[in-house]
Amino acid sequence: MDILMIKDRWTEIKGKLKQMFDDLTDKDLYYEQGKDDRLIGQIQIKLGKSRDEVITLIRSL
Repeated sequence: MDILMIKDRWTEIKGKLKQMFDDLTDKDLYYEQGKDDRLIGQIQIKLGKSRDEVITLIRSL
């Protein structure tokens, strides 16, 4: 099971993240099913947030 369980809404979530954070690119936000850890890690690096902060942020959108 995907950690974030977001695959059906990723396009919408990705758009909101890009609006909120200008530093995030399409490459940073590339989602592959089963590769949630890579996605979370990339967002962590770009935003300087903890893993829990990134997961909470994504789930809130």
